[in-house]
Amino acid sequence: MLTLDQVRAFVAVAEELHFGRAAERLQMTQPPLSRQIQKLERTVGAQLLERDNRRVELTGAGVAFLDEAYRLLTLVEGAGDLARRVDAGAAGVVRIGFTAVSAISLLGPLLRRLAAELPDVDVLLSERVTNAQVEGIRRGELDIGLARPPFDTELLRSRVVLREPLMAVVPEGSPLSGLGRPLTPADFEGLAVIGYHPDQSRYFHELTVRFLANAHPRIEQRVHQVLTAILLVAADRGVALAPASAASLGVAGVAFVPLDHGGGDTRLDVDPERPVELHAIWSREAVTPVVRRVLGVVESVAG
Repeated sequence: MLTLDQVRAFVAVAEELHFGRAAERLQMTQPPLSRQIQKLERTVGAQLLERDNRRVELTGAGVAFLDEAYRLLTLVEGAGDLARRVDAGAAGVVRIGFTAVSAISLLGPLLRRLAAELPDVDVLLSERVTNAQVEGIRRGELDIGLARPPFDTELLRSRVVLREPLMAVVPEGSPLSGLGRPLTPADFEGLAVIGYHPDQSRYFHELTVRFLANAHPRIEQRVHQVLTAILLVAADRGVALAPASAASLGVAGVAFVPLDHGGGDTRLDVDPERPVELHAIWSREAVTPVVRRVLGVVESVAG
């Protein structure tokens, strides 16, 4: 059977065209070097070197074999280097889930930082709502999610990577857009409000309900996605609440207006002025070195 030691021995002799110098280069004596070459030739089934007491030359088969020997050694060395980089988390594949709105503020800077710091890491992206991201991590389809709380803390670890204000989205030219002050819950009294689905978009459903708890709006639509809510506002079907970053979607015909949160959220872990949170989530089970490295970059981008 052909071995790497035999290939390396052949390359040394082929380059030096001298058994003595090749043996010295390989830090071995000439007899075992000669035996390596003989075993190689028997395995290949062709004479690779012409040698006598005065000279060593490559045969035609030897010239052809030398090219393949170089390729083989390069492949082996590259495989070892790749394995070391994967072991160190500097190479590999990471599958990241994200929601459409989360992509606006964080995904672009994150991908640019990953390209600069971990150029040999392939990032596979998957747009999914939070519930689908959690399920994807559970099934092993995703490594990291960029999602909204709450999460199953027995299954997942998480870290806040972004906090931002919740804002009102109103039709452009609406009286609410020209008040010149933040809107209070009372301003929504009797208005048609685009709400969110309590299961498929639980997070924004709860934020909307919490802000409007003391008002009496008409919830006429319940949607799954923030973008859908904004498009319905643009169609003059009502008003909605959305994260400030959604303004970057550039939907025509809407205006984003600040909200007055009054006393704010009573939960100690929530910033009342920036109640909308985005979390990085990942499995509580062992993660690969490359996932750990990417999580470090996520944290650095989040600041």
